[in-house]
Amino acid sequence: MKLKPEDIRLIREKYASVSAIRSGEGTRGKNIDLLVCAGTGCVSNHSLKVKAALIAEIEKHKLQDRIKVVTTGCNGFCANGPIVVVKPEDIFYQLLKPEDIPHLVEEHFLEGRPVERLMYRPGEGKPIPKMASIPFFGKQQLIALSNRGTVDPEKIEEYIALGGYQALAKALTEMSAEQVIEEIKASGLRGRGGAGFPTGKKWEFCRNARVVEDGDSAFAKYIICNADEGDPGAFMDRSIVESDPHALLEGMLIGAYAIGATHGFIYIRAEYPLALERLTQALEQAREYGLLGERILGSDFSFDITVSKGAGAFVCGEETSLIGSLEGKLPEPRVRPPYPAQYGYMGKPTNINNVETWANVPHIIIRGAEWFSAIGTDTSKGTKVFSLVGKVNNTGLVEVPMGITMREIVFDIGGGIPGGKRFKAVQTGGPSGGCIPESLLDTPVDYESLVQAGSIMGSGGMIVMDEDNCMVEVARYFISFTQQESCGKCTPCREGTWHMLNILEDITAGRGREGDIELLEKMGRQIKETALCGLGNTAPNPVLTTIRYFRDEYEAHIRDGRCPARVCKALITYSIDPVNCTGCTACAKNCPVACISGERKQTHVIDQDRCIKCGMCYSVCNFDAVRVE
Repeated sequence: MKLKPEDIRLIREKYASVSAIRSGEGTRGKNIDLLVCAGTGCVSNHSLKVKAALIAEIEKHKLQDRIKVVTTGCNGFCANGPIVVVKPEDIFYQLLKPEDIPHLVEEHFLEGRPVERLMYRPGEGKPIPKMASIPFFGKQQLIALSNRGTVDPEKIEEYIALGGYQALAKALTEMSAEQVIEEIKASGLRGRGGAGFPTGKKWEFCRNARVVEDGDSAFAKYIICNADEGDPGAFMDRSIVESDPHALLEGMLIGAYAIGATHGFIYIRAEYPLALERLTQALEQAREYGLLGERILGSDFSFDITVSKGAGAFVCGEETSLIGSLEGKLPEPRVRPPYPAQYGYMGKPTNINNVETWANVPHIIIRGAEWFSAIGTDTSKGTKVFSLVGKVNNTGLVEVPMGITMREIVFDIGGGIPGGKRFKAVQTGGPSGGCIPESLLDTPVDYESLVQAGSIMGSGGMIVMDEDNCMVEVARYFISFTQQESCGKCTPCREGTWHMLNILEDITAGRGREGDIELLEKMGRQIKETALCGLGNTAPNPVLTTIRYFRDEYEAHIRDGRCPARVCKALITYSIDPVNCTGCTACAKNCPVACISGERKQTHVIDQDRCIKCGMCYSVCNFDAVRVE
């Protein structure tokens, strides 16, 4: 079936009820959609069993003509899955188990009494809100994630019903390639993969690049989607692909038309099986509808996409390394210039953007550059997707307008720090990002402000830390990660990060020396200035920012021989306070190396020579008798 532009409108009309119910405009009490989150997080927590139980109960009570169970992608509120949202009522059920479903269906859908104990409650004594009023969602503004938790990612008709492929039809029938590029330039969209380069300019460079006809390739120009996403704790791109794969495809189609490319690649991690499955299905559906292939929507534009699976090399987040991997070579960065827009895949002009960048494109084309540029700040337009993880109550996927403060994200959306602990830092930008302290919590989240604070936007990882995190250990962990992931091509990254890691390991092991801090700072600056690619240029950031904001912790490790956060084992000692010890024997019974001795109801003692500092005694003591120093 080869679609024409008018067919997009006809499909939207045919599935108009889907749009009405999902938007909350449907008639309450009549047709109902139960949106079951089936992103990776919820699936791993048995949401598909919840879905099966819902279908069984609905069929049991013969409600299937009125109630439809819909599988969606990630809802965003990952800490509370499995999630079911009732539309159009906007009722948010959370932490569901299959055994909850019979009571839920009977009470809610037969008796008309929503089950409050299964709903989200923001706090004791507070009213139960509808989904739109839950604080986690309150300050978010969805563009790239506009269909999250709403569309069935395995049905192209639902994507079209909710406005999908309208932007492609507009671009192909109403706009020239140059006009598309000008619209993207005017929007102020910057690459969401980390560097923040203006997307429209990048497209323009590639479109205007001269093609050398050497007979090596059947295609003159290429576009690539970087879906490799190697940052620990990051899952933004994965969630978009799982939840809304056609948004990615539509963005790439528009970009290919603008640039003049006839073939594209999606480079995605092999560790993303669900995303791969849904992406493959979306590609098959797009080809079936004639949205990929020859003469798309009856135009002269032809384009197709190949999926390539990455093996998990972090360095492939750098675009020239990714190109090398696609070509079957070692994933190493290339010296630039020439840039990929001039000499990329197989020596041809190539444009690379990440998933989130491509997903923004259809919204800009259909709603206009002026609408998009009105969101955000003067230099950072639109919204940004973050994976909010770590020591925060509401972990999940959030999309916020640029310029929002870090405090609003961590405390208003994230709900603050668990257990009443004190906020200590938030790292943005993944392992190459910096750690931002409490004193800078009101920093606006935009490209320039984060760089000024010593961090980067990166692809959108955001890790929250509390008072129990040792910032020296945090720096050691991240420099260890980047050192292992270094491709080894350039000396500053290969050797410099190795020496920095050795110094940090000495400091955390109690072997730190005077001058180590200054040496780390000097080496970090040199690596940033001389490394070949972005991995090396940013690798020292965690070390430099932790020294900048938490220098006292480094000094305590080196000068005082102690770890203030009581994390570094070599610098802590467990002992038992004879005043508080009741001789309950809990510590002795749970010690894995049997290094605690003492009679029942008598003070116990820890043999320091045998203690492995596992902390088990501290964890099991109910009388505050175990001391950590």
